[in-house]
Amino acid sequence: MSKRKVKPERDLEETYSTKEFVGKLRRLADSIEKKKRFRIQISGERISVPPNSIFNIEHEREGNNEEIEFQLKWVVPEN
Repeated sequence: MSKRKVKPERDLEETYSTKEFVGKLRRLADSIEKKKRFRIQISGERISVPPNSIFNIEHEREGNNEEIEFQLKWVVPEN
């Protein structure tokens, strides 16, 4: 059996219209409530978020700029 290929590191932000963002949040909320895997494509990469992920909300402030990040964290198992 072959090992899972390690993906390169990645850190990016995507900007969405209000309608697109709301749709993604609704799908995410539905998946969390149903304890099901959430699948999303971001900048051409398909991502599968397991239902046992850790959820947190981060708030940052620097000068006049503020930011809220809704975060989902998980460990990809080695095969």
